[in-house]
Formats: sequence, structure tokens, C-alpha cells
Amino acid sequence: MVFSPVDPTDPKAKVRRFRAIPVRTLVPNVITLLALCAGLTAIRVATEDKLELALAAIVFAALLDGIDGRVARMLKGTSKFGAELDSLADFVNFGVAPALILYFWGLHELKSVGWIAAMVFAICAALRLARFNVMIDDPNQPAWAGNFFTGIPAPAGAITVLLPVYLNFLGLARGSVLIWLTLFYTLAIAILMVSRLPVFSGKRVGKRVPPEMVLPVFVAVVLFIALLIAYPWEVLTAGTFIFLACLPLGWLSYREHQRKDAELLRAGMTSGHDDASPSVSPGRPGSGEETGSDRPPRLN
Repeated sequence: MVFSPVDPTDPKAKVRRFRAIPVRTLVPNVITLLALCAGLTAIRVATEDKLELALAAIVFAALLDGIDGRVARMLKGTSKFGAELDSLADFVNFGVAPALILYFWGLHELKSVGWIAAMVFAICAALRLARFNVMIDDPNQPAWAGNFFTGIPAPAGAITVLLPVYLNFLGLARGSVLIWLTLFYTLAIAILMVSRLPVFSGKRVGKRVPPEMVLPVFVAVVLFIALLIAYPWEVLTAGTFIFLACLPLGWLSYREHQRKDAELLRAGMTSGHDDASPSVSPGRPGSGEETGSDRPPRLN
């Protein structure tokens, strides 16, 4: 006899019925799966020593990763399943695939040391994604914190860590010096991914475009794609150096927001103490200024 928590002969028993899933929630997940296919393909072609195709697949996966979340928000098709699928795909695309590409490209010449560097990068990508999932629903963050990532995001880390391969395709000889520099560079990018460094997120860029800027935006996007196709290594190298150069700017901007918050907090505490001083007329016990004078202001 098989035990069942629901008696099918009981007329009062309620059978759980799953609702039909709207198509709008499937579209972002399909984009994420396409990005995952690109990451897995990058691993395959890297094992076949077709590094150009492997790098193209990583860039394509990064582009898809940049639009799947925006598509989900525009279609109102966000879901917990999609968020988990996106994290798993990002680990493969931007953690495992770049690490293996670097190992097959040159780190294998360092034997176990090179494999350890590749493995550390993949592990740091996993830790970075896990921390992002934990911190995404933090209610204590101020509103401006949404403009920043904590540490280099996984897609940017994958594109950035492949800089030695871009330089090699530009004509820089793959000697022992470059291989050792790649080892330390890979470990440095891995550390930046799990660090507390504030990095511009760009999530709030591009939500609204002024009418007079529509055509220039179209031209800029077409121009960028054309340059990326015609001069991929030059564009990726320049973009990597620009991204690395902007990291201190994100940290300075974050510190400026913190400074303004501290000034608001001190101003709020000062006004609260003034309201609670004896010079204030009596008859206002339990007022909001007295009970809330020691609480920091909410910015969200």
C-alpha cells in the first residue's frame, strides 16, 4: 500500500493546480539559456584551440547577459527561477569559461600553478555571484547604492581578465614573461571580484532617452558593433583599459555619497537635540523629533 497525503476518493480533497506560465516570463529565460549555450560553446572551441571563436562566444554571452535582466523588467517577467538560472549561467559563462580559456591559452605552461590561478578565478566568480544574490534584497541600503556593484561584476571580470589574450592577438609575443604576468593579473582580477570595491553598475543608465538623442544613440550603437566586428582586439583592449581606469572614479563617487549621508545624519542629530533642549516650550512629550532624533535618515 502506497501512502499518499491526499486521498483521491475524498471529494473535499483539493488538488493543487499550477497556473499557466505567461510567455513574457519565458522570454528572459530563453535569452539566459542562449547565453549559457554561448559559454559552453566557448569552452568547447577553446579545447580545440580556436581561441578567436571562444572569445567571440564570451563577448556574445556578456551582451546577452546585459539585456536579459532589462528585458525581464520591461516585460514584467522577473521571477525567482529566472534569477537563479541567471546566476548559474553567469558562473559557467564568466567564471569557468574564461578560466579554462586562459589555461588552454598559456597558463597550462605553468602546470599546477597555472591551474591554481584559473581555479581561483572561477571560485571567486562563484563567491561574487553568491554574495550578489544575498545582498540584492538588503533593505538597509540607501537608494543611491543601486548605482554601484560591490566588487567587479562577473561579466566585466570575464572580459577584463582576458586582456593578455587580446594583447597576444595584437602581436605581443606569448613568452614566459607574459605568462607569469597573466598569472598575477588573473589573481588580481579575481581578488577585485570578491573585494568590497564600489563599481559603477550602470543599471539606471538608459531607462529614458531624450527625443533629440534617439538617433545619436542608434548611430553610436551601430558604430560600436561595427568596430567590434572589424577591430575586435583593439576595441576589447581599449575597453578593458578604460574600465580599469574608471575603477578609482567609482570608489571616489561612492565615498562622496557616504560623506553626504554622514552630513545629513549629523544635521538630523543636531536638529533633534535642539528640539529636545530645555529652550523648547513644554507640552510636547513623545513628539517625533524626540523619539527619532537618534535614528539615521532613510534615503530609500
